Amino acid sequence: MSKRVMILATDGFEQSELMKPKENMEKAGIETTVVSLESGEIKGWDQKDWGKSVKVDKTVDEIDDISEYDALQLPGGQMNPDILRMNEKAVGIVRKFADAGKPIAAICHAPWLLAEADLVRGKTVTSWPSIRTDLKNAGANVVDQKVAEDGNLITSRNPDDIPAFSRALISKLGVSVKEGELESA
Repeated sequence: MSKRVMILATDGFEQSELMKPKENMEKAGIETTVVSLESGEIKGWDQKDWGKSVKVDKTVDEIDDISEYDALQLPGGQMNPDILRMNEKAVGIVRKFADAGKPIAAICHAPWLLAEADLVRGKTVTSWPSIRTDLKNAGANVVDQKVAEDGNLITSRNPDDIPAFSRALISKLGVSVKEGELESA
């Protein structure tokens, strides 16, 4: 049975941080489900302007039970996690994955959601530089490295870290990939 990963995102997600890990997971045989605040499509942010849209598979209102998912992936972008952390159901989904001990992978600004869900206290994490103080204030030990893994949390800094980020999540799910098989930003 293949592994399933929920990708929680909304408009303003950093395009590469959703699309490349999604592509990497699917290449490894992992099923992905995009969950958002509303049905239809969500639009990515591609560096300095709006980018491509992604189809939403389910809304947060349709998620009561996370048992069918093996992990949660949170793309960054400045707007995306800031909007999601203001939504109780989105934050509740993040907490459900944490309570179940399932892997949660957050890149760039997405660790804001981890802080909002009170999951970083005492944990070693990394992120985009501008939110590191927020993470420290939430009790995290913040490091500057491609990937920080602490328990079920996997965090990365930016699009350049996507291969290492993808590899860490895929590995945490017990799926192997060969060196050089993963897409970068």
